[in-house]
Amino acid sequence: MKPLVVIPARGGSKGIPGKNIKLLGGIPLIQYTLEAAKALFPRDIICVSTDDLEIKKCAEGLDFKVPFLRPSELATDTSGTYEVLLHAIEFYENNGYYPDTLILLQPTSPFRTSKHIEEAINLYNSKIDMVVSVKEAKANPYYNLFEENPSGFLKKSKAASFNRRQDCPAVWQYNGAIYIINIKSLKDETISNFKKIRKYVMDEISSHDVDTLLDWKISEILLNEK
Repeated sequence: MKPLVVIPARGGSKGIPGKNIKLLGGIPLIQYTLEAAKALFPRDIICVSTDDLEIKKCAEGLDFKVPFLRPSELATDTSGTYEVLLHAIEFYENNGYYPDTLILLQPTSPFRTSKHIEEAINLYNSKIDMVVSVKEAKANPYYNLFEENPSGFLKKSKAASFNRRQDCPAVWQYNGAIYIINIKSLKDETISNFKKIRKYVMDEISSHDVDTLLDWKISEILLNEK
């Protein structure tokens, strides 16, 4: 494996202003992800992809290089992760480093550790498209998820006659913490079109993703309990 670690950290978060560098437990949120990556990979292949000078300054203050500022067209509310990843890969290839595996670590998963990343990598091989971290979903399409039919009435998303959720097939939800991606597959298809995907299961606390102010408050509670 020839890896490239990409940590996408856009400025301008609306839900939590300055989220990626806001202090959680006394350190910037992004630092949790940087420390987890540093435990497994050399700093020169850890890429913080950002459009924001304050995020760049924060990462560099933690002794991580930010080799570029993301172009403005990749820094809008509607910018896709796919294009951001291809941009980072192209930058490194243009500078003589040709990775075959991309490790995508979003900075909003403070309880994902280097151990989790390592375990996910151990499930990966070059014959598949991706290993992705998941948690077991609380809602289940066989039991308590519904869609509206043409008449406006609710029906189960998947027809079934289970009386208890425990009896339903398990369903999995991406938790946003870890993506181990085959770069050849990424150049051929968007992530949403991948077919050969293996799951890496994480518990609910480790899966916690910080998106809203409520998520932030829960993170503070979890840190205090630890």
